[in-house]
Amino acid sequence: MIVKEELLSKLRRYFDLNLYEVKLWTALLSRGVSTAGELSDIANVPRSRSYDVLESLEKKGFVIMKLGKPIKYIAIPPNEVVDRVKKHMHFTAQEKVKRLESVKNSPLLSELETLHKTGINLVDPTDLSGCLRGRPNIYNHLDMLIKDAKKSINIMTSEKGLLRKAEGLRSSLERAKKKGVKVRIAVPLTKENKEVAESLKDLAEVRHSSKVAARFVTVDSKDLVFMVLDDGEVHPSYDLGIWVKTPYFATAMDIMFDQVWNGGK
Repeated sequence: MIVKEELLSKLRRYFDLNLYEVKLWTALLSRGVSTAGELSDIANVPRSRSYDVLESLEKKGFVIMKLGKPIKYIAIPPNEVVDRVKKHMHFTAQEKVKRLESVKNSPLLSELETLHKTGINLVDPTDLSGCLRGRPNIYNHLDMLIKDAKKSINIMTSEKGLLRKAEGLRSSLERAKKKGVKVRIAVPLTKENKEVAESLKDLAEVRHSSKVAARFVTVDSKDLVFMVLDDGEVHPSYDLGIWVKTPYFATAMDIMFDQVWNGGK
């Protein structure tokens, strides 16, 4: 039996299996019932590994071990496997979330916070910078900075960037607003994003600006994240942001923001 590499790759990704597991599973599906030795030959998996791998598949609910000798394995219908894997993933995810929630109020988090604060105190401010590759990483970092904001958040973004920020940063902007943080957003306002801009009016002051094509965020005139590529030409996976923690540079960008902001009146 020859199974295409593309299919094996998809199965590994969708069902969270390793290469030997997908090979033996697909081999068993093609036979219905078979011994470990037969499956090993069909799937080209070392016999010394077959029993361990099949035991793993049994625990995960992909196969059943048949009573009798020689030991044989029965394939579970794929539709049933999908349901079992879904339930298992859901249960596992819930357990992981519970563990992480329990960390929040535990001595473990206090120890981690102490380690981080001690380490940060030893770091040269010029070392607090980083490259953020991919839009999800950029937005995760922006979310973290906005959560810690105390005074001001200035956002200069693109027409479509406003739509993304309204979706991805709304909850953190709401928390910032409740803390009294001043939030300003300069963006080219169009028919496509005007409704979204209106929905943000309780969280931020949004003003039209089309004179400067730039994407950046400053927080408390200390942290700056600026994007170096045109979001209209780059795929989200290849978007690139630079984060620097420097009052000198962030303040300069705030001055530029103020000039654009006041010029848009």
